[in-house]
Amino acid sequence: MKTSLLTPILIFLFGTFALAQSIPPDSLYFGQTTPGSIPQVFAPGIVSLPGRNEAVITFSPDGTTVFFYIQFYPQPETPYILFSTYTNNHWTTPDSIPFTIGRTAAEPSFAYNGNRLYMYATNVINHVSIADLSYSEKQGANWSNPISMGNPPNSEPYQFHPCIVGDTSVYFSSNAGNVCRCQFNNGVYQNRVILPVPVNHIGTQTWGDPYVSQDESYMILKSIRAEGYGQNDLYIAYKKTNGNWTNPKNLGNIINTAGDETAGDITPDGLYMTYGRNNDLYWVSTSFIDSLKYTNFRPYVKNPIPDQEAIKGELFAFTIPDSTFIDDDGNNTLTYVAKLINGNPLPSWLTFDTITATFSGIPPIIQTLNIKVTATDTAGASASTNLKISVTPHTSTDQINGQREGIRIFPNPTNGIINISLDAFTGKTAVVELYNPAGKIILTKKFKKDTILDLTANPKGLYIIKLLIDDEVILRKVYVVI
Repeated sequence: MKTSLLTPILIFLFGTFALAQSIPPDSLYFGQTTPGSIPQVFAPGIVSLPGRNEAVITFSPDGTTVFFYIQFYPQPETPYILFSTYTNNHWTTPDSIPFTIGRTAAEPSFAYNGNRLYMYATNVINHVSIADLSYSEKQGANWSNPISMGNPPNSEPYQFHPCIVGDTSVYFSSNAGNVCRCQFNNGVYQNRVILPVPVNHIGTQTWGDPYVSQDESYMILKSIRAEGYGQNDLYIAYKKTNGNWTNPKNLGNIINTAGDETAGDITPDGLYMTYGRNNDLYWVSTSFIDSLKYTNFRPYVKNPIPDQEAIKGELFAFTIPDSTFIDDDGNNTLTYVAKLINGNPLPSWLTFDTITATFSGIPPIIQTLNIKVTATDTAGASASTNLKISVTPHTSTDQINGQREGIRIFPNPTNGIINISLDAFTGKTAVVELYNPAGKIILTKKFKKDTILDLTANPKGLYIIKLLIDDEVILRKVYVVI
């Protein structure tokens, strides 16, 4: 790829609407009546025919050429691409494009002012893998055989559904079903980047077939998610100011069905989205792009909670990291609930703060707790993830790294006055944290050599002393009996 590719993309960006005037407005899109917010079958009897599966359609920026992709028709064999042009004041009957002979060619999309058609294809010129992201160049009234885009972006056996954006970077679906992006820089494509959660969903394959706007302000993708209506649904995500993407929003049950929706692509004028549904091509107004941007975003799990270990008879305290749940409306909207995965409440020794998302308590027995944590926003939308807490047997707190601690905490039990002597750690600065029976810090103190803690005004019961000396942590149980 050469740096000169940047010039045609700029023509594409700024020339689209002027070029579209070369075809009479009433002949655009095969002269079909344009849809509103209710999806309509696109060009029934011309493009969408009974008994076959039309999956992807793309229009040239000037509106005079259309390519669309047929899956497995008339027999379950190689998919191929049909095309039609507006010539001599009429649309030609859709016919197969010659470059589909002898290869799979699918999921076409226009770029570069309509002079290039991108697709994934097999058996291409300078092929790298089995199915390469490729392009065909317009040659007068004809189109060249597909040419591989090279490696990168073709670094796996299969890659699908290329979408070229304004700076010539490319989005696509990987062999493993992830939405990827390759930055175009200094005339070459950089290594692919797999988009993180929430675009690529934890534990699922998105098979996103992404359409990304030229300015990369929004992305339409398909995915199977818990809030969906059945199989693959269409979603929209928006680019945030920090460069990340929002949690994709389902386009709703007017556009999506219990079946499989595919490939939500936008027409060159930006007014309509085309997509596959029930083996036909549909189109619908793009008014949802702006309206959905201002509706509530569902929170999502960004990073699963790591498993935790507690020690029998010792204080356990753990706060769910802020990076676990993300709400694109602001994390301050979230409240939390924790229950056992089977729906039962937490054991009596373990408390959970629903605002700070903090677990605390002293486990009395050895056990394993499988916990479901749910974060809910002010609109009632929620996300959940699991946490395992393993309570293990007590080990002597008089040992650290196999050596005696060299400290004294006395008397124990006590009537409220606790003496701490560092002994072997004399001269070093220690920090003591004192936890009450509920697992809350009630005192923090810094000292050297010796100190006294006064608990005479506190209730009787078990307290935990946590000493931090250099990089060492020492835990002791102290009992206040009067």
